[in-house]
Amino acid sequence: MTTPDQDHALGHRLTALVCMVSLVAGFGWALWSLDHARIDAQALRPHAWLDGSAGRVLGKSLRLPAQGAIDTANAAVRYRLLGDLGDQTALGCPQWMFYRDGLRPQPGVAADVLRERVRLMRYWTGELRAKHIEVLVVAVPDKSRIEAAHLCGRAVSQGMRQRLDEWQDALRDEGVPFVDLRATLEGHTEPMFFRTDVHMNADGARAAATAVAQAALPLLGNQRGTQEFSIGKPGAPQVRIGDLLVLSGLQRAPRGWRPDLERVQPQDIEPVRSGGLLDAAPPVEVLLAGSSNGRRSNFAPWLGIGLGREVWNLSMDGGQFSGALIAALKQRERWPNSLRLVIWEFSENALSLPLTDDEKAVLAHLPARQDVPRPPQAAASAARAFAPSA
Repeated sequence: MTTPDQDHALGHRLTALVCMVSLVAGFGWALWSLDHARIDAQALRPHAWLDGSAGRVLGKSLRLPAQGAIDTANAAVRYRLLGDLGDQTALGCPQWMFYRDGLRPQPGVAADVLRERVRLMRYWTGELRAKHIEVLVVAVPDKSRIEAAHLCGRAVSQGMRQRLDEWQDALRDEGVPFVDLRATLEGHTEPMFFRTDVHMNADGARAAATAVAQAALPLLGNQRGTQEFSIGKPGAPQVRIGDLLVLSGLQRAPRGWRPDLERVQPQDIEPVRSGGLLDAAPPVEVLLAGSSNGRRSNFAPWLGIGLGREVWNLSMDGGQFSGALIAALKQRERWPNSLRLVIWEFSENALSLPLTDDEKAVLAHLPARQDVPRPPQAAASAARAFAPSA
């Protein structure tokens, strides 16, 4: 028979043993997870520890069994009970989701970020025009601007709103042609963007691509190409998992515990080929260096239809302000001699994002104010904002 003191000591030992086993098991699981995570060494560079990105990478690697189900349950309860969609996504009116980076600037973004991007614009457009390649700049308005009626009172940073006008003023000063899509996308009775996604839907992408094509034709001698396209009929509606659902962790949540899924009708658009042995595609004249907008909802094919030319689409997901353009410029020696126009597209909110490492690297080699060639008279006349009616 044991005394109370002995029972108490035994309880402490058992507790210590359980804690020790748990710690050893957790440590072993962490080592196994990191060993199988295949983390890119670039993600663990010294500066990544300072801005917290390295910690986020490690956090994603150290996931417990069934962690996905736990995260989904937490996100679903948070949405259902609190209307909270997490750090990256915000709820507007019922069923409408918005990207927080389009509503307010990220913490710590320098106030001069737009000025630095204007410097980059001057440099890149000057380099291209020196090679007799025209540039057309397209900043796709943020979803929160176009679908403001669905914000239901959620606040938007006015400083971010003003940056688009300031950016276009800088383009106008430099004689760089650009497209203002606000008049094209605003004022419609039907949405131009997906409810649960940051991108334009089929109607928005087609309207935007048509407007961009109309602005691009003067830079191509006002001559529409002869390339024909096969436009398939819209298919049966299919469920689409919006990227905002993924960001909020609700893509696997049951119905009623997440915004309703959207349905879209896929549509195939392809350039027409004769199929003969000597069938050669027309020379490439237009390059699209864009963001994920250029890869969604047939934006690039509709642009090609408006130009009568097949577009060389180098758009990339996550390209932000200049990712695709920088990647394209790095392979400039492989550009065909027939190239006449670069369409540089990005989302409006990219103007307010932190500078990327690639952008900082370019800026480090630029003077405070670089002199760039002015466009010829024909291009200068086209440099005025193209803002077609809705």
